[in-house]
Parts: sequence; structure tokens; C-alpha cells
Amino acid sequence: MRNLYIDFDGVILDTINTTYKMLAELGIDHKDEEKTKEFYASLDWKKVLEETPIINDGINCIHKILESNKFNVAILTHVNSLDEAVQKVKYIRKYLEDITVIPVPKAISKTKMVRSKDAILIDDYSGNLREWESEGGIGVRFSLKLNGKGFRVIDKLDQILDMDYETVK
Repeated sequence: MRNLYIDFDGVILDTINTTYKMLAELGIDHKDEEKTKEFYASLDWKKVLEETPIINDGINCIHKILESNKFNVAILTHVNSLDEAVQKVKYIRKYLEDITVIPVPKAISKTKMVRSKDAILIDDYSGNLREWESEGGIGVRFSLKLNGKGFRVIDKLDQILDMDYETVK
């Protein structure tokens, strides 16, 4: 059974748009790395996750994926703080009791936390997917606009069930 890793931000929850709006309200340009890093490290992640919408029925789609028994599924998410990791785990546990959640410090590549070779990563960020594929993994871009940017693309997580990965080396 192939390992399937699913990103959190921008794939399960729309935290990127939520936090970018918060940055704008504070007058912080998200391209200002230092101020943005401080902002994310001090966020009330419990509040952010409560206020952020689920993308395209993502939680129910993950239930479908788990029920299919086609993949070993885990959530692989970058985090900026310990509080962010704790709150994301608590959030996932409310909906998915039996799934592994792997918080990855933002400064570390996802490929350094898990074995990426022959595993699938669903992520909205092309940079993560390029690193993943450079380590022998299979990248699938999550994009509501179906813009694959050179990768296989889905806009709903359960679409992964209809793709053929058995022939991919």
C-alpha cells in the first residue's frame, strides 16, 4: 500500500487566505519575511482554525480515502510554532481519530521528515512538490483553479482515488 501525505494549509483548510487577511488588517506585507514570521509565531491558532473554512469538503474526502484502504494516509503540515502544531493536531482529532499528523518545522523540508520515495504528496505549494519529486516521490498539486503548474492536479481530495499510481515508479 502506497503512502499518501496530505498538506493541511491551503488543502484541507483555507488558512492561507484567512491569515493573509489578518496580515493585511495589521498592515503587514506578507513578503516582509521577518514581520510575517513573527506574526505566524504569535498567532492564536485555535481561533484561526475555528474561523477558517474547510476547502471542498476536505474532511469528508479524507474519510472516503481512509475507507478505501488504498493508501496509508497521514497529514504532513508545515508549522511556524509549537502552538500551531498542537492546535492543528487537536483540530484534526475532532474529525479524524485514527490518522497520523506530522507537524514539520517551517525551516525543514517535508522530504526530511518522512520517506518520500514512491510516496504521494498532495500539496498546494509547487516548491514542496518539486522537492518531493526530486527525492523520488509523486507530487499532486491541489488547486481550486486546476492549475497544475506541471504536476498532476486535483481540486477535491477524494479525486486521488480515481488516479492510477500503481504504474508510477
